[in-house]
Amino acid sequence: MSSPLLAVRGVNTFYGKIQALRGVDVEINQGEIVTIIGANGAGKSTLMMTVFGSPRAREGQVWFDGKDITRLPIHDIARLRIAQSPEGRRIFPRMTVYENLQMGASIDGYAHFAEDLEKMFTLFPRLKERAAQRGGTLSGGEQQMLAIARALMSRPRLLMLDEPSLGLAPLIVKQIFGAIHDLNAQQGLTVFLVEQNAFHALKLAHRGYVMVNGVITMSGTGRELLARPEVRAAYLEGGH
Repeated sequence: MSSPLLAVRGVNTFYGKIQALRGVDVEINQGEIVTIIGANGAGKSTLMMTVFGSPRAREGQVWFDGKDITRLPIHDIARLRIAQSPEGRRIFPRMTVYENLQMGASIDGYAHFAEDLEKMFTLFPRLKERAAQRGGTLSGGEQQMLAIARALMSRPRLLMLDEPSLGLAPLIVKQIFGAIHDLNAQQGLTVFLVEQNAFHALKLAHRGYVMVNGVITMSGTGRELLARPEVRAAYLEGGH
C-alpha cells in the first residue's frame, strides 16, 4: 500500500492556551474525497488551517507526499500545490471574476491559464457570464463557485474545501457538490472536505471522519458513517 498523499499524525493545535485539536490522526490517499463532519466549533476548520500552517501544530506532524510540512512557511506549502477554498469564500471583492481567476493561476506561473480558464467556465458556466463583473457583486453561490475555481486554477494536487455549502440554496449546493464529484471522477482530483452538511458530504466522500471537540471520534467509508445510528441522530435527523 502506497503512503497517503496527506497524513496528519497526532496533531495538537492551540489558540493561545485553548486546545483546539487533540491528537488528531487523518489520512487522505491520492484520488480520494475525504470529509470531516462535526458540529459548529468542533475543530474542523482548525484542522484544515493547521495543514496549511496557520495555526501551526504544537505537537504531531503533517505530511504531504512523504514530506514533513509541519514547519514549512505557508507560501512553500502552497507551492506544493495544496489549494484551499476557505470558509466564507474570501474572494477578492473589488477584482473581477477574471482577475480573481488570474490570481489563482499565479502560483502556476500562468503556464496553462487560457486552457484552465476554459475548463473553469465549462465547470461553472455562470462564471463565464460574469467574467467582467466584480467578485463582490456576485451572489453567494456564484462567489462560492469563484472561490473553488480560483483554487483549481493553481492545478492543485490536493483541494481543501472549507464549508462549501454554507448559507447556499439547496439547488446551488447540489451544483457545487456535483462539480466536486465530476472533478474527482474525471480527473482523479484529491479532495479534503470540511462540511456541516453531513448528508451531502458523506454521500459524496469515499471516507469520512467525525470530529467532536477537537477529537476524531469515528471514521469509516461515507456509506458506513451514513448508516450509523449515532451519526444519524447527531447530524442527520430532522434534516433528512
